[in-house]
Amino acid sequence: MRRDLGRVPYEPTWRQMQALNETRDAATPDELWVLEHPPVYTLGMAGKPEHLLRQTDIPMVHIDRGGQITYHGPGQIVVYLLIDLRRRGLKVRELVHLMEQALIDTLADDGLVAERQAGAPGVYIGGAKIAALGLRVKNGSSYHGLALNVDMDLTPFTWINPCGYSGLQTTQLRDLGVDTDAAVVADRLIAHLERLLPPLRPGAPESTPD
Repeated sequence: MRRDLGRVPYEPTWRQMQALNETRDAATPDELWVLEHPPVYTLGMAGKPEHLLRQTDIPMVHIDRGGQITYHGPGQIVVYLLIDLRRRGLKVRELVHLMEQALIDTLADDGLVAERQAGAPGVYIGGAKIAALGLRVKNGSSYHGLALNVDMDLTPFTWINPCGYSGLQTTQLRDLGVDTDAAVVADRLIAHLERLLPPLRPGAPESTPD
């Protein structure tokens, strides 16, 4: 179910997600991809280019998830959820809530109190965004996922309106005094996601290890 991909470029990874979604069938196992990206901005289907506040050398990729603009870069944990929602009896809103809860629980492991904000998907600490969410559901299955800021250069966030919100502050574990290794944080996050995901319905195929 889990695939650790390391640091991989954004666009080929996105195309791989699309390909899996298009070709999967009832026997295709669900997967959680754990990775990070080189610096990149991504702009969702409803995204407005004016939310990029200045021109930079960071590439911007127009993609097929919901939402506006966000930034990915080294030091950020990205998890993509390639999940057949029907096999688990999940609705999209339930999956979003589950992802947020997994992030909140992961942050609680380091003594941090995180919360949701109504109408603004993601997870926040003291009003600053520490994790972003974005999904696409097609053919009853999800792809894209979440990004958690761990130990990264946050400057590129100041060159955009993150997720379309002017003046939105961002934060990360390092700035909150947490020095837990990113690999440990990723392990905890995956454990919480796997705990919260509903089991496969009777008759659905089990995931098989790589």
